[in-house]
Amino acid sequence: MSINMLKRTLGKSNLEVSALGLGCMGMSFSYGPPADKQEMIALLRAAVERGVTFFDTAEVYGPFANEELLGEALAPFRGKVVIATKFGFALDPNGGPKWIGLDSRPEHIKQVAEGSLKRLKTDVIDLFYQHRIDPNVPIEDVAGAVKDLIRQGKVKHFGLSEAAAPTIRRAHAIQPVTAVQSEYSLWTRGPETDVLPTLEELGIGFVPYSPLGRGFLTGKINENTSFDNTDFRKSLPRFAPDAMRANQALVDLLARIGARKRATTAQIALAWLLGQKPWIVPIPGTTKLLRLEENIGAAAIELTAEDLREINNAASKISVQGARYPEHLERLTGR
Repeated sequence: MSINMLKRTLGKSNLEVSALGLGCMGMSFSYGPPADKQEMIALLRAAVERGVTFFDTAEVYGPFANEELLGEALAPFRGKVVIATKFGFALDPNGGPKWIGLDSRPEHIKQVAEGSLKRLKTDVIDLFYQHRIDPNVPIEDVAGAVKDLIRQGKVKHFGLSEAAAPTIRRAHAIQPVTAVQSEYSLWTRGPETDVLPTLEELGIGFVPYSPLGRGFLTGKINENTSFDNTDFRKSLPRFAPDAMRANQALVDLLARIGARKRATTAQIALAWLLGQKPWIVPIPGTTKLLRLEENIGAAAIELTAEDLREINNAASKISVQGARYPEHLERLTGR
């Protein structure tokens, strides 16, 4: 069953993708133990059948396991899908599961590209993001390295993740940036201040990750939820019970609008993002077919200007509690 999922273009780049992509990190990494590989291959192929053409991964997810999963699952559809992956972390040379710092030196970027091409079973990376800005490497050198890879036909498009507006401008001057990826949702609205206006001016697309607030905005998580020890959310200030109790007001707001639109809380959260700009492409993640179909359904929900105004007015009265990340990770964002 292929449905006609709406398409969107990321900025002025001519990179056309499904209006909703699929964030794949949680299949292998970060949200509890990795899911069953065969089940995830089936889920990825089900996403393609349902019109999803945009898939997001990174070298560091696993490490390596998530790229390998996508390489295997999407090989039969390679000409029909866009795969985004990322560089920029230094991995444990002893093969440990953790990254040990940042590394965006040009020679490292080129090494990562070769590894990603092999794991993704492809001869070109559609969109190559710098995962986090490396303060030790000028962004001009990073953009130049990706420009070389584009010239060599190994990469098609350049992206940045969690970058500040001035950094985006400097990178874009060397190699046009196709997309910027940052966390953005009703409970994380930082990009609205400087990043989104800069992207609009420069003609760059925006890819919100964690558009459902790492699951919180679905209404399925509350202060009584207990997370597995391998679940990254255990360490996030915003998932402390007190913060979740305070932030429940946002979920209640989404549920109210959802009841009126015959839509789920998650669908309203995604429809709100789609309603912000025509060049925004959220990438909700899931490991369940039911949730994939629910998320895809958000693309068909029409929020009027009046609906959006109502949501914004109500949300502006809710003060979101808790930092997005613990301090050592927060420092890596917005550079």
